[in-house]
Amino acid sequence: MHSGAGDGYLFVHHVEAPDGHGEQVFFSLSVGDDPLFWRRLNGGRPVLEPTLGTTGVRDPFVVRGDGEFFVVATDLRIYGDGEATPERWDGWTRHGSRSIVVWRSTDLVRWSQPWLLEVAPPSAGMAWAPEAAFDAATGEFTLWWSSALYGTPDHHDDSYSRVLTARTRDFRTVTAPEVLIDRGRAVIDTTLARCGDAWLRFSKDDSRTPDSLKLFAEVDTGEGFVVVAERIADDLYADVEAPVVVHDVRRDRWVLLVDQFSVRPQGYLPLVSDDPLSGVWTPVPAGEFSIPENTKHGGVLALKAQERERLSAAFG
Repeated sequence: MHSGAGDGYLFVHHVEAPDGHGEQVFFSLSVGDDPLFWRRLNGGRPVLEPTLGTTGVRDPFVVRGDGEFFVVATDLRIYGDGEATPERWDGWTRHGSRSIVVWRSTDLVRWSQPWLLEVAPPSAGMAWAPEAAFDAATGEFTLWWSSALYGTPDHHDDSYSRVLTARTRDFRTVTAPEVLIDRGRAVIDTTLARCGDAWLRFSKDDSRTPDSLKLFAEVDTGEGFVVVAERIADDLYADVEAPVVVHDVRRDRWVLLVDQFSVRPQGYLPLVSDDPLSGVWTPVPAGEFSIPENTKHGGVLALKAQERERLSAAFG
């Protein structure tokens, strides 16, 4: 999720590196204030390293609160211990970590040690792809993630991923989780953005059936969410997921970054729209977008000028 104008943008993400350890938190900074051009900070090295849980994180996301920032991420390491086969993915989905990994900072440069926050209930198999939004009126963060929910203690029954949600003030404790999205089939990678008086919501239908919506967009103007686009970018790129949406106010456009995962190198590719509520997204021509290879599932934060300068000075 991202909204608002910025003096540049911070992309917090992991890196696809089957032969290395890319399942850590990397920072990329926009070139100037253009969210179509990115450079990886810290000499290409991770900024935040997980030292607990599975010792790996995927799908990191950064959220701004009241004078503080949090990075939340999936507690999952799939490389370094054999091949990530479908059977192993099924095991992680059923019996993976029900916690997320959290870091806190007041300046985006100096970060706390990580901690684990259990968010998913015992009936869940794994908590993955967490995101959050801050409500200044209440001082609370709304947190959401995907989990499959099971009816048996050993999680051997058939199930599918829903999107669950809970609230927190400090990412140390959370309210009891509730179901946010249940379409009767697997839904993952949900992200939200405010567009005028409406909410945009992007998700991945991961059911892998002929009628799958794949990457789809919904709009809520107050009466509930309605699908306005499905199979986004399906005719342009190989399989995509992990949408990131940025409102580029200064250029009067919206940018949708989609993570292409079935070709090598993997990584994000862009689409743009003048009217995202219409569901129409246009691919960006080659040469008008640049991001380091294998930049994977993450989130974008709009920066103030002093924040951008601080990040460049610390990690440039």
